[in-house]
Amino acid sequence: MVSETNTAAAAAQKARYFTAWRWHFYAGLFVIPFMLMLSVTGLVMLFDDEIESARYGDMLTVQASGQPMQPSEQLNAVNQAFPEATVTQFIPARTADTVSRFSIQLPSGETRFAIVNPYTAEVTGTIDRSDSWYELANDIHGTLLIGDLGDRLIETAASFMILLLLSGIYLWWPKDAASRAGFLKIRTDSGSRIFMRDLHANLGGVLSVVLLLFVLSGLAWAGIWGGKIVQPWGSFPAERSKNAPESVITHKMLNHGSEEEMPWNLEQTPVPSSDHGGHGAPEPNVERKYAADVSIDQVVTLAKEVGFTHYKLKFPKSDTGVYTLSANTMSGDITDPRQDRTMHVDQYSGEVLADITFADYNWMAKAMAAGIALHQGDISIINKALNVFFCLAFIAISITGGVMWWKRRPNGSRKLGAPPVVAGGGFWVVGATTLIAICLLFPLAGLSVVAILCIDWLIFRRVQSLKHAFS
Repeated sequence: MVSETNTAAAAAQKARYFTAWRWHFYAGLFVIPFMLMLSVTGLVMLFDDEIESARYGDMLTVQASGQPMQPSEQLNAVNQAFPEATVTQFIPARTADTVSRFSIQLPSGETRFAIVNPYTAEVTGTIDRSDSWYELANDIHGTLLIGDLGDRLIETAASFMILLLLSGIYLWWPKDAASRAGFLKIRTDSGSRIFMRDLHANLGGVLSVVLLLFVLSGLAWAGIWGGKIVQPWGSFPAERSKNAPESVITHKMLNHGSEEEMPWNLEQTPVPSSDHGGHGAPEPNVERKYAADVSIDQVVTLAKEVGFTHYKLKFPKSDTGVYTLSANTMSGDITDPRQDRTMHVDQYSGEVLADITFADYNWMAKAMAAGIALHQGDISIINKALNVFFCLAFIAISITGGVMWWKRRPNGSRKLGAPPVVAGGGFWVVGATTLIAICLLFPLAGLSVVAILCIDWLIFRRVQSLKHAFS
């Protein structure tokens, strides 16, 4: 009786192992190319400052001499140099020996940075904002350059990564002598296949929590899980501004292209409007060269008085638009997410219509502000160095996983090489519960799991059964 019980327990454990391995296999085949893409583009974005410095060199530095010119004098120089362009943003010099930047939109629709020497108000050159390695990498990282379809594919892959790491932890955790032999060890004297297995399993197991944090913070930008489910929970309520009317513009519309300049929890929140009284018919959607009553100098002075250090200043887009001062870790202005701050200023009266700080965020927004800053390596040089290591580790995990699959495929066969289905395990409650939870929490993963189950049942298992029947 004891022997039969032990045999049944061993059979059940073996069946659970092969079930977890089978799901790990299917999820991995889909995830590997996406993990490689996300890791490589992530590395490019981590080194954005270094790449920009290498590309533009001396254009970004100046010799400090005396006091900088007023922002209005620098703005006038840009308007004179580009009379047909619309100036949309001012980024003050970060240090005494760096340049000021004004974002300008040309009649052709092209957007450039006008580079200004803050001590002489001389326009020394321009940089095409669309010709940015960061923006290209970010576009690939978020949409594969194919818009919403790419976003959905990446969201599905990121959701599958959660299934991948949970099943991977189950496979990695020691259960018998064979699994204990390679636990937290990399055996270099047992052949390439064992070496690959140990490297893959131990890197994946040890870094599983890190990968989970990367996935969850990355999913915050995804169109379904982030935009439809999680982001609305963390959004700042517009009614908390100073009773200012809401415009049709959301904070996300203030971003430039794929650059995330506005905080994540404000992207869906409408921007307040300036009091238009006595200024003619409002044109909330019309881009124009405005003549606001409040000058750029006044707004910059206000920014200094209330404690802004490094920030971006968005100009009003229309007669009802507002000045927007923003400093947050997501756009690289600051390194401490607890110092996040976004302020809207009426262009006619100078009244502060909304002043949103980290203290105003709800718990979800605070968690995401910190998570996104860590995800992007914005906190410190140590954070950045660790993220470089993590990206390289994820690349190694992906490559070793792919190599192991290729090595274990039957030679000369066109079979997919999925782990076999082992009978005798019964219904695995923990495994089924985990799978159902992932499907419910991440809708695109749920749809994909259903599709995989159908394909596996209708094609792979049926074909295998037919081969056995006719053999």
